[in-house]
Amino acid sequence: MTRTKIAVIGGSGIYDIDGLEGAEWVQVDTPWGAPSDQILTGSLDGVDMAFLPRHGRGHVHSPTTVPYRANIDALKRLGVTDVISVSACGSFREEMAPGDFVVVDQFIDRTFAREKSFFGTGCVAHVSVAHPTCPRLSDACETAARDAGISVHRGGTYLAMEGPQFSTLAESQMYRESWGADVIGMTNMPEAKLAREAELCYASVAMITDYDSWHPDHGEVDVTQIIQTLMGNAEKGRALVKRLPALLGADRAPCQHGCDRALEYAILTAPDARDPDVVAKLDSVAGRVL
Repeated sequence: MTRTKIAVIGGSGIYDIDGLEGAEWVQVDTPWGAPSDQILTGSLDGVDMAFLPRHGRGHVHSPTTVPYRANIDALKRLGVTDVISVSACGSFREEMAPGDFVVVDQFIDRTFAREKSFFGTGCVAHVSVAHPTCPRLSDACETAARDAGISVHRGGTYLAMEGPQFSTLAESQMYRESWGADVIGMTNMPEAKLAREAELCYASVAMITDYDSWHPDHGEVDVTQIIQTLMGNAEKGRALVKRLPALLGADRAPCQHGCDRALEYAILTAPDARDPDVVAKLDSVAGRVL
């Protein structure tokens, strides 16, 4: 058993956690640069917590410029075991309405301008992301949402686009009709891939703000309308987060789905061929196996 430490990566509209005991903003240095912001640490109902505003306080990072590698590395350095991603998304499904939450279980990665791995020349690794979210953690998110009275959908495919512009109508229709995506956002990739490389359990909660541009009765995405929905979603998001410590508990067994052992057989570069500088940068992410 180990100590549970829950990290919440907050997206648009979620910039802190209510009720943290011993709350303190801490700076974490990483070999991958500075994370999006300082990280708020403390405890909630006896469980250690950390909160990282994905876009930084004041929303200074675009989806493309978010330092994803530094963010995940920083959380790992703080001893985080479980990561909950909370983000604003558009919906491709009539039944997944603005104001609803979706506990995502699959991704289609359409981003192209981001560093997507901690590994590369000098130390090569291949992890599986066939099932990119942790079912145990997703169960807790679903239960917390239902207990908070939130309309929540379990399971869905998240289309990660580069942004920062919203979709064209043709793209929106393609993602919905041909590709079978359920929601669309700009930030969960490469975040989910990096969490897996860092052997962290990861769950994604998509807070729906709009119907993208496919819906004939809603027209194109309007930022003003999104912000209005975000305000309500933010309150719901905080209510969900407050319920997680009681559901996950202070003590944690190894993940039955193997998220915390994702690197067990993933590194292919022979020990004597590994670049020492690259290995040094991986001290937190992959120190267990290196």
